[in-house]
Amino acid sequence: MEYNRQLLLKDGRACVLRNGTAADAEAVLATFIRTHAETDFLTTYPDELTFTTEQEGDFLRKATESAREIEIVAEVDGAIVGTAGIALIRDTEKTRHRASFGISVEKAWWGLGIGRALTNACIECASAASYAQLELEVVAENERARALYRSAGFVEYGRNPRAFRARSGVWQENILMRLELP
Repeated sequence: MEYNRQLLLKDGRACVLRNGTAADAEAVLATFIRTHAETDFLTTYPDELTFTTEQEGDFLRKATESAREIEIVAEVDGAIVGTAGIALIRDTEKTRHRASFGISVEKAWWGLGIGRALTNACIECASAASYAQLELEVVAENERARALYRSAGFVEYGRNPRAFRARSGVWQENILMRLELP
């Protein structure tokens, strides 16, 4: 699936949302490490990254070639500052109508509209891929993300009070949200 749009950020800079390519693999992995180090709201710690640059490049290539999955990068002034994507939950008759959604934006770029633009892009792509439902999980304490998802039409359908266990030993509750697509 292919995607390419340009938007103007709240600070006046241009941001390009486009497919990640194999050539972006190193920059995407660096962004992954930064975003996962900046917040405790994501699913892994930066030192748990297991993809090599080659594996990431292959993942990005396959997402672009896929008719139903995508990985979008947000690029500002030539630098990748965020990523988002959709993936099939499971390719069985009962579940192929469902896709999962994931997103991360570097903290320095929060509040400029990148997260909203990436979310909307993924919703658009999920609709184009004929999914009936887009799903995500969000840490309950992540009010900014929850507000964004609610404003995009996602609704809560469940909670997992022990979804994550931080290295500090603290449990983090995840909220399961879904968006019905036309």
